[in-house]
Amino acid sequence: MPRPCHPGDPLTLLRDEHLAAAFDHAARSYDTLVAANPGYHAHLRRSARRLGLPRGGEGLRVLDLGCGTGASTGALAEVLPSADITAVDASAGMLERAAAKTWPPNVTFTHAPAERLAEAGVTGPFDAVFAAYLFRNVTDPDAVLRTVHGLLAPGGRLAVHEYTLGGRRTDRAVWTLVCRGVVQPVATLLGDGDLYRHLWRSDVGFDTADRFADRLRANGFTSVRRLPLPGWQTGITHTFTGRRPTRTETAR
Repeated sequence: MPRPCHPGDPLTLLRDEHLAAAFDHAARSYDTLVAANPGYHAHLRRSARRLGLPRGGEGLRVLDLGCGTGASTGALAEVLPSADITAVDASAGMLERAAAKTWPPNVTFTHAPAERLAEAGVTGPFDAVFAAYLFRNVTDPDAVLRTVHGLLAPGGRLAVHEYTLGGRRTDRAVWTLVCRGVVQPVATLLGDGDLYRHLWRSDVGFDTADRFADRLRANGFTSVRRLPLPGWQTGITHTFTGRRPTRTETAR
C-alpha cells in the first residue's frame, strides 16, 4: 500500500475533502491540460461505446460518476444522445465548470462524492454507470463498487475508464516519463503540483489492470472484460466493462 505523506512529497496521496479541494483549485486549467493529451476525448467516447447500449440510449438512465469538468459527460452525450444522463462529482469547482457548458436538457449535474450519492438524492435504478478516472482516487474502491452495483438495475452495465498499468516495466516507465517530464512541470507552474503528483502516484500505487478486473468480479460484476486503448496509453489506460447479474442469473 502507498505510504501516507505530507503535501509536496512526491509520494503524496490526497484523499476525500483534500482531493476535492485540489480539484477545485485545478478546475480553471483542467480542460487546457487534458486537451493537450492526444486521444483523451476520443478514448472517452470509445469507452462510452463499449457500454454497448442500444438505440442511442433511448429510454435509459445513465450515471456519469466522477464527471469532472464534463469530458466524460460529453462523451456519453455524443454516444448516447437519447439517454437521461446524471453527472456527479465531489469537486464543486470541477462541477461548476462542467455545468457552465452548453448541454441538452437530458443532462443534469449533481454535487456529491461517490461515497455519499444517496444523501444528494442520486438513486437508482440506472441502466448503466460510467466512471472515468475515478476508482484509483477514492479511499475505498470496493465500497464504491458495491454502491454502483446496488444502483444498477438487474442486467445493468458498468464501464470504467481508468489509468491501470498493464504490468510491464515499460508501462510504468512511459507513465512516469509523461507525468514527470510534461504534466507535472506544467501543473506546478499553474500552482497544482500536489494534485498532479497525486495523480501519478495514484496510478502506480493502484491495481494493475488484471487486479482491477478481479476486483470487479469480487464485488458481484459478471461478464467482466478488460479492453485496451490505443496510442501512447496502451498498457496504461483501459476500459473495464461488466454487468450486474439479472435476477434469474443470481438465483442460479
